[in-house]
Amino acid sequence: MSPPTLPGPDGLERCGWCLATPQYLAYHDTEWGFPVTEDRRLFEKLCLEGFQAGLSWRTILEKREQFRRAFAGFDFDQLARWGEPEVARLLRDAGIVRHRGKIEATLNNARRAQELARAEGSLAAYFWRHEPNADEQAACRHAPTSPTSIALSRELKRRGWRFVGPTTLQAFLLAMGLVNGHAEGCVVRGQAAAARVALARLPQ
Repeated sequence: MSPPTLPGPDGLERCGWCLATPQYLAYHDTEWGFPVTEDRRLFEKLCLEGFQAGLSWRTILEKREQFRRAFAGFDFDQLARWGEPEVARLLRDAGIVRHRGKIEATLNNARRAQELARAEGSLAAYFWRHEPNADEQAACRHAPTSPTSIALSRELKRRGWRFVGPTTLQAFLLAMGLVNGHAEGCVVRGQAAAARVALARLPQ
């Protein structure tokens, strides 16, 4: 079992997983675990986590810009209007993961995102109302699922979302900063913690 932290190129300790590739390192240092309150970024992450199913995050991260181009920057209001012609076009796009089920799920989820935003005020307001409590935060860092990810998965599926299993939602919670998943001793952990403290909490 690898240690939770390892020295990075600058000699500072970081979460061990991020040293596998330069893309991981940049993603870890500037994005992963920092709180996100922008609906489009939250929706993008849910979609990309869905595309990752059965693949590695490295594959998706390397194609992220192509995904953004292909899916109109993950503007869910625009994607909600897409249909079979766009699906057919995307299935020919070698820059993304060409999986019909995942592509169709993204367009379906765009419509579900519109519904959720109308019902809850915004995607951000909805998801941040589900921020794990202090007792759950520590456990979330080391488990593939959590009570919160299981509950969120169940609720989103009830609302008609697809490719939103508990493992996908757990990765989403960690990446979007609802949980500070950086290991104890990681140089970025304090930065992510400070960003979470500074976050202007959304109305409940």
